[in-house]
Amino acid sequence: MEERLQKILARAGYGSRRACETMIREGRVTVNGRLAALGQKADPARDEIRVDGRLVRGEEKKVYIALYKPRNVISSTVGQDRRRTVRDLVPVPGRLYPVGRLDADSEGLILMTNDGDLANRLTHPRYQHEKEYRVLVARRPDSRQIYAWEHGVVLEDGYRTRPARVRVETVRGGQAWLRVTLKEGRKRQIREMGRLTGLPVLRLVRVRMGPVRLGDLKPGEWRHLTSGELRELGVRG
Repeated sequence: MEERLQKILARAGYGSRRACETMIREGRVTVNGRLAALGQKADPARDEIRVDGRLVRGEEKKVYIALYKPRNVISSTVGQDRRRTVRDLVPVPGRLYPVGRLDADSEGLILMTNDGDLANRLTHPRYQHEKEYRVLVARRPDSRQIYAWEHGVVLEDGYRTRPARVRVETVRGGQAWLRVTLKEGRKRQIREMGRLTGLPVLRLVRVRMGPVRLGDLKPGEWRHLTSGELRELGVRG
């Protein structure tokens, strides 16, 4: 049966549908020896589909892993320098890629999977999956700063962040730990919110993505998702 190429590639473990669309745009995908076009359909049982010259095999067994990404580890499967990547930390065979990136200076929960449909649901803005963080800021926030975080901060590119839930957990000296819950995840968003409101971020730890919590994992540790977590994420089987 014919399906859109990005759906076939996502199901075969090549990334989210949006990531697979990018691969098609970049000219990395061929169908029966011809360069694929965005929106093209194919039948994996009949057509020869290749990515970077490699034949796309059938659907892989799905793998779902929660990882504590340490600081100075890259949220990628391929390193561009000598720093380790999240893939280096998970010695599980097969194709895995990160869902929910964190910048190198940040740490905490990242999901590793080969399920493109799940990756799409967790990262696409329309699904509004919550992401929760513990954030250490360099100053004790006042009510105006908390209000700005909760009601939206205008970033340098003109984008106003969506409303967030923010509460002060602890205050120690001139610093404070905040608990921040977002339904979006723009690049370095929390750090930019802090910089623009006079609350420089010293440490950022993601502790939850949707129903999946970091729990007792230590930096560099990982575990398979539980059946209960998979049910809450809408994963069948």
